[in-house]
Amino acid sequence: MGEATARTLLSLGAEVHGLDYKDTALNLTSFTKVDLRDPASIDAAAAKIGGKVDALFNCAGLPQTFPPLDVMKVNYMGTRHLTEKLLPYMGEGSAIASISSTGGLGWSRRMPLLMEAIAAGGFDEALKWCEARPEVVNEGYSFSKELIIVWTMLTSSKLIKQGIRTNCTLPGPTQTPMMKEFEAATADVVLTTAMQPINRRSTPQEQANALVFLNSPVASYVNGVVLPVDGGFMGGVTTGQVDLRAMMGAG
Repeated sequence: MGEATARTLLSLGAEVHGLDYKDTALNLTSFTKVDLRDPASIDAAAAKIGGKVDALFNCAGLPQTFPPLDVMKVNYMGTRHLTEKLLPYMGEGSAIASISSTGGLGWSRRMPLLMEAIAAGGFDEALKWCEARPEVVNEGYSFSKELIIVWTMLTSSKLIKQGIRTNCTLPGPTQTPMMKEFEAATADVVLTTAMQPINRRSTPQEQANALVFLNSPVASYVNGVVLPVDGGFMGGVTTGQVDLRAMMGAG
């Protein structure tokens, strides 16, 4: 999704700086390797940007097949730390778009815990909070995606006072290299149900389109939004047309 987003931005004539754990073949203005599990790596990468940031796209992520704390570090702690390090380069009219997941839909049932985790503070404090609560963190994926949702909504009210908009997306199943990890760790019925009612997987480009929209000037009044990019799954669930019992093993 991140690569598709960068490719789209390049086609629009944007100056694109990439930060990633893996190399890229795209012709970016600059590229810096970064490990979101390591605050020092994040600090060094952010310092190399060194200039005005108009739009930040947080597209990194790990699936639940990785160690839970690594998943938490990449999906939430490192994402938050990088964002906070780049905020001094952002100003009026800039925007942040992060990727959460339909896997984080349980956020509303755990608001007190999520707010407590967010209040724990920076990378090291959040890590200590998670280490002390393995039963809450569990496999890491769902909780990290719930945190991105609530953190987005919480910070949007504060950052908009600086003219910075903050939103996130909830992708449905998307055909990326990570999908094989989800297939290995997830029952077929869960992925099949999550593709309803459109009955196909998203392409990375379809997810990139939504991210580029959220960070573009045409979305200037869109702030604090958790945008489903799921082919209608959320609408189907809300109106009872998608039966979640299949995802919970009830058949």
